[in-house]
Amino acid sequence: MNDGFAIGHVRIHPRTVLAPLAGITSLPFRQMMKDKGCGLVTTEMISARALMYESEKTVKMLERTDSERPLAVQLFGEDPAVMADAAARVQDMGADLVDINFGCSVRKVVKTGAGVALMRDPQRAEQLLMAVRKALHIPLTIKMRSGWEPAGHQAFHIAEIAEHCGVDAITYHPRTAQQRFGGRADRSLIRELKNRISLPVIGNGDISSAEDAVAMIRETGCDAVMIGRAAMAYPEIFRETACLLDGKPKTPFSIEEHFFMIEAFVESLVAYHGEDIGTMLLRSRLCFLVKGLRGAVSFRKQLSNITSKKEILEQVRDYRDSLLAETLPDDVNPWCTTP
Repeated sequence: MNDGFAIGHVRIHPRTVLAPLAGITSLPFRQMMKDKGCGLVTTEMISARALMYESEKTVKMLERTDSERPLAVQLFGEDPAVMADAAARVQDMGADLVDINFGCSVRKVVKTGAGVALMRDPQRAEQLLMAVRKALHIPLTIKMRSGWEPAGHQAFHIAEIAEHCGVDAITYHPRTAQQRFGGRADRSLIRELKNRISLPVIGNGDISSAEDAVAMIRETGCDAVMIGRAAMAYPEIFRETACLLDGKPKTPFSIEEHFFMIEAFVESLVAYHGEDIGTMLLRSRLCFLVKGLRGAVSFRKQLSNITSKKEILEQVRDYRDSLLAETLPDDVNPWCTTP
């Protein structure tokens, strides 16, 4: 099951994709996920219009390294010409794939006609995809929701348009625009979409463990899974998913390995953003990375007062040492207890 799959000419192995997460999937975070075995990493959602105006902040979001390849860049916007220009720019900057956002339900995005709003305007969606496809020689993908009604009819229609326009793969999060992240993703819609089109389909939504990821592939026939929120707390989900797809048992949990990863992330995030911004961002990022560990509440409170990389690393190492010093019964996993 884990022989990989292809999006256009780009081979993805294993069958796992990092979701684009606004404010999260910057270069240091993507590299951490790649180190944990993610098959394809994706940038934050990037405004095509901001890129056209060469916004310094937006251009920085496109910084990359060869070690994280293949890399997908996700763009959002509603104007076909602007989107085509942005797609050509990111292609020239070294992107391996371009993804178009058809799923963002944030109000300020939707009111511009971008994100999930495109699913209510098939004609504009087709014009946009045709324009972007003509501007690219690398693979083009889209990420969408089920639309504005739960039956998924809008998603199926957009998928047919995408296939006609030369899109190379579709990521499907089967929730409506109104649901946001509430309720449950309807996996039966992923299976139905896979049966309707010949393109690779990447399933997304409610994957909280490696077992969930494998179950989605088996239940729906999708070609790969996209993981977002779960990876923010437990990057090892990518390595564990690859193990299960290979028919191998998951490797044992390791406090030392996890905290080695955290320290490396602290160093890389501060190097990327600078100490002031990096320290501020780490207050929230590290809260996710210790979620579910014993004593996490106390550690999170301590993070609110940190002002330097040195302080962060001291807190991280003290917390690690306290966990390693605990004597727990063999059947108690420190990750699964109440924080």
